[in-house]
Amino acid sequence: MQRTNASADGEHATTAVVAKRVDHGSVDLSEIKDLARAAGYDVVGELTQIRTEDAAYAFGEGKAEELAQLAVRTDADAVIVDNRLGPYQTYNIGGKLPEGTEVIDRFTLILDIFGQRAQTRKAQLQVELAELRYELPRAEAKTSLAKRDERPGFMGLGEYDESRERDIKNQIADIKRELDAIAEKEQDRREQRRESGFDLVALAGYTNAGKSTLMRRLAAELDIDENEDRHPDLATTAESEDRLFTTLGTTTRRADTGQRDVLLTDTVGFVSDLPHWLVESFESTLDSVYRADLVLLVVDASESVAEMREKLVTCHDTLYERNEAPIVTVLNKVDRVDDDELAEKREALSALAPNPVTVSGLTGERVDDLRDRIEQELPDWESERLVLPMTDDTMSLVSWVYDHANVEREEYDDDQVLLEFEARPSIIERARARAGDLATVESV
Repeated sequence: MQRTNASADGEHATTAVVAKRVDHGSVDLSEIKDLARAAGYDVVGELTQIRTEDAAYAFGEGKAEELAQLAVRTDADAVIVDNRLGPYQTYNIGGKLPEGTEVIDRFTLILDIFGQRAQTRKAQLQVELAELRYELPRAEAKTSLAKRDERPGFMGLGEYDESRERDIKNQIADIKRELDAIAEKEQDRREQRRESGFDLVALAGYTNAGKSTLMRRLAAELDIDENEDRHPDLATTAESEDRLFTTLGTTTRRADTGQRDVLLTDTVGFVSDLPHWLVESFESTLDSVYRADLVLLVVDASESVAEMREKLVTCHDTLYERNEAPIVTVLNKVDRVDDDELAEKREALSALAPNPVTVSGLTGERVDDLRDRIEQELPDWESERLVLPMTDDTMSLVSWVYDHANVEREEYDDDQVLLEFEARPSIIERARARAGDLATVESV
């Protein structure tokens, strides 16, 4: 669903009312409004309720009536509910709204945004997989109710066909097979990059934490795309707009950290309260995080301690279950907080984020500290000392070592070259093999 934004010629913008129910506590509509705007909606009204879920309307029936009246007053094109709605709740709420007003729950909205941003084949497949997983229980509900009532289209849920369930399941299986094949190719590329001497560092964190801005600070000139198709961000550097899900596919670049050759990957940001099936649909994108040598977990330091804590817990739940690499918390946007506030937040979050790095991707403040920390946290290199015979191919090997390792000493005499360096174990093994070939050639 593509949205129409307001324009100078008076074209009508797609408008929406946002609503949310919570069992207890306070209600925060900031994220759902950001999501609505990311999908192209102009938010024209909002409604909240604190009560337990109503099976028929999610909200109480009286609040559902109030929601309908708000939609009429604002002439909204859609009602966006920041909760997961069952098919019957969706139908019941829709029955109270003016004809033509769409009912959209949180996860339908997120899928809409993903669909708009999906540029590569991999991203498009993941969106389609998520949509099918979302549709499957609804198709099952339509079939079950229609069978029970012996009337197709019972409760306004549309015509039913048992074969639709089978079709969805078959499509899910086909997409998973294709995604598995893509993931296998990407894993091969990651291993090739490691064999070439690169360390793989992933940026993780919530949307709008500043990951893409930080990536621009760290990136060197070389651009490398993780996907088969060229990612649109690669034209210059990763986008850093104030938009959710700006980077849906992965974007990988060579990072300038010092001695190590580092490839830094930015991927889709987390968002709160995502169901397991939706996270699983984007599992192959998250592989860039799960299979990295180091993860930088980026957090917006200008948010409240409560928000930061909630997001850290969610990220840890997602990452620690499968990730084996070290995770370094990066408190970004420190240009928006003073030193005293930052110190208080660090202390309050010390259990979740011990020894974090504090930076500003926007201004570049303390980014050099982050570069140093990246090098400290990456897997240790091994040291090697090679004594090479002076042959026609020796300088080619010396040049190769300079490209893939950190050379600490290089000396020449009449018939030998001494080379001392540090590198990944795989690079040292290859250097030894090539040195052995030189010795074999010389003896022949």
